[in-house]
Amino acid sequence: MGTVVDDAASVEFHAFFERHHVELARLAHLLTGEADAADDLAADALLAMWHRWDRVRAAEHPVAYARGVVANLARTRIRSAVRERRRIALFWSQREEKVENPDVAGAVDVQAALRRLPFRKRACVVLRHAFDLSEKDTALALGISVGTVKSQTSKGMAELQRLLGTRAAPQRVHAAMARTGEAGGRDR
Repeated sequence: MGTVVDDAASVEFHAFFERHHVELARLAHLLTGEADAADDLAADALLAMWHRWDRVRAAEHPVAYARGVVANLARTRIRSAVRERRRIALFWSQREEKVENPDVAGAVDVQAALRRLPFRKRACVVLRHAFDLSEKDTALALGISVGTVKSQTSKGMAELQRLLGTRAAPQRVHAAMARTGEAGGRDR
């Protein structure tokens, strides 16, 4: 039988879940590029938070903590996928298909370009442009300094401009990410 504190914590966590699940799933989708896995990653992050809810609820920024958990789970998923692809390549000697002179600017959309960024740059760009987080909130979510957020966001946007072949990349990135999971977004 639960105590009053347990019941209160459960109600508080449920409210947190309802408020932030969609946003966390959208973040997972943008970081991994996998729509099917986004809800699972968000649910895994929220489950991990539930197991530490007494510490999380006492934190100064529980949403930033949640974003950090999602980012770490996404990073782990990406690394696992890369390792799996390498294992498959070792066991199945398939001939590589190489495309000569691909039309990158014409063939790469924003999400494909995002997937090409290193994880930290991608996370900074997504949190700053898709979620409109401040540099400070992005730093809190990723567990890095504000200076690193500035640097990684700037470098990530420059690389996206190069990949997309346009100087309007910031507007294209923001518009494309805003459309991804339109039901999501941050709480206002």
